[in-house]
Amino acid sequence: MASGPASTAVTVFPVLLVEDKDSLRAMLRHALELQGHSVIEARDEAEAVACLRTSAPAVVLTDLRLPSGDGLGVLRAAREVDPAMPVVVMTAYGGIQDAVSAMREGATDFLAKPVDPDHLLLLVSRAIEQKRIFNDYLVLREEAAERRGAPRIIGEHPSLRQVIERLHRAAASDATVLLTGESGTGKELFARALHALGPRADGPFVAINCAAIPEGLLETELFGHERGAFTGASSRKPGRFELAHRGTLFLDEIGEMPLSLQSRILRVLQEKTFERVGGTVPLHVDVRLVAATNRDLHSMVAARTFRDDLFFRLSVFPVEIPPLRQRTGDVSRLAHCFVDRFRRDMNKPALTLSVAALAALEAYAWPGNVRELQNCIERAVILCDGDQIQPSHLHLTTRATDAAAPTRDPWEDIDLSGTLDEALRRVVVEAERRAITRALRDAHGNEERAADLLRVGPRLLRQKRTEHRIA
Repeated sequence: MASGPASTAVTVFPVLLVEDKDSLRAMLRHALELQGHSVIEARDEAEAVACLRTSAPAVVLTDLRLPSGDGLGVLRAAREVDPAMPVVVMTAYGGIQDAVSAMREGATDFLAKPVDPDHLLLLVSRAIEQKRIFNDYLVLREEAAERRGAPRIIGEHPSLRQVIERLHRAAASDATVLLTGESGTGKELFARALHALGPRADGPFVAINCAAIPEGLLETELFGHERGAFTGASSRKPGRFELAHRGTLFLDEIGEMPLSLQSRILRVLQEKTFERVGGTVPLHVDVRLVAATNRDLHSMVAARTFRDDLFFRLSVFPVEIPPLRQRTGDVSRLAHCFVDRFRRDMNKPALTLSVAALAALEAYAWPGNVRELQNCIERAVILCDGDQIQPSHLHLTTRATDAAAPTRDPWEDIDLSGTLDEALRRVVVEAERRAITRALRDAHGNEERAADLLRVGPRLLRQKRTEHRIA
């Protein structure tokens, strides 16, 4: 085995080594360390998953046969952490077929036992180089997309970078993408980035919010209508599917789409054809579909309020966008960018965030995510007359302030008498009433914004508002 002099050692990369046999693990660790790599050790799948969550290995080297779990489980966990993380699997001679299965699931390469240390080092070096080339490609592709007008996604947190990497992978195909995440995380921004990164970038990007359009009009907005299709249809009107031909159609709040329309969307996905409302001629469209929701579609499918066949067609490539509170460090990056943008829009001189303001921003939980942060900074820029934004300009209710308020038992306001069912019904009614009232207050009476905060559709909010007689 050639170790080479220290002066020629390659750049240090952390390698996650998953092997249950102590002697083999020690030998492999020694070989990797002589090559200049640092080694993170695990004996089974559970230990490997824990290491993946607490460290950032450049490459994973795992045995397929483990005393607890297996190498395929390690492979899947690594792909969840980083879809581009190289994984090399080791297997005994008789397990070559298992290694082939691992390659089909995304393993970078496989190594037959007994392990040749020189071959091992070659595979590890090659896997790291492939990852470096892929990262360089992503950077160049992002820069090219930005030059074409793609939106800039701000943030460096690993969870966000993983989402961006998944978008790059999805953009190369025409697969339907389902964006999930809390309200305000910027799902439309990610949809536009996906469009700009793909081969349809020169085609149209057409967006429609399924929750913002009354049910009776949504069908004609999506599919268009013929002249005379209904009272007031004085001329033919193309729908969003036609307008998005050879481009991307973004269906926001897909969870709010009525069941009656879901079957039509499924047909377009399957057959690429539809008819306008009042029409009989099938129209062919070439559209890449991207959908988004803040609802739990799995639960909706179980409750039969969302078609399971449509759900499976939409979630060919699911991408979950992390909430802002989980992206440590990105709050300050976003805040600085928003300050600069709104300062220029309002023709204000140099404006910065004070240390105290930054601390307040980072301590806040951001239930409304990036959208709430953007609105907060815009308001602060308007209110600030000096050259530095202070906490008083932000109007944030911090946890510390809430903790200082006098405590009071909220159950004192709720009638818990009668049977358990009766008490439970009153608790649910009171909780709904208070949640809706608070959301409307926080949204300054804007129903759509309040629905976003509650993660429900505007139609359901209006129904509940009527039920509880909330003005």
